[in-house]
Amino acid sequence: MRHRVQGRRLNRDTAHRNALRKNLVADLICYEKIVTTEAKARTIRPTAEKMITLAKHGLVRGKEDPAREVHARRMAASRLPRTRVVQGEEVNVVKKLFGELAPRYAERPGGYTRMVKIGKRPGDNAEMAVLMLVVADEE
Repeated sequence: MRHRVQGRRLNRDTAHRNALRKNLVADLICYEKIVTTEAKARTIRPTAEKMITLAKHGLVRGKEDPAREVHARRMAASRLPRTRVVQGEEVNVVKKLFGELAPRYAERPGGYTRMVKIGKRPGDNAEMAVLMLVVADEE
């Protein structure tokens, strides 16, 4: 029985699982859409939502006290990799999170991601899903 056991192990040890989570969230922030297994998508979805919420709150609180925005940026930087290469260019993950995504979802109270199941992978029959950021003006 799994009473009060949180999260999925994904057949990885703790360090590998944490690295996988960080990298998938960073890819979601940079590409705004990723194709992965359903189990991984369900695992990273709450983390991605929390990172966007952290950025939103950091920007709002940073208007009254700039130190709070710096703190939020540092919190995000500690939980995400520094850069990603997207179409040949290096993208700073935290800068994109605070510069593009947080203002985009400023008025949205939550639910920044959508998961769409796309069937089974041919090689190993794993359930696949697309995890994407929703368009800001959708309601």
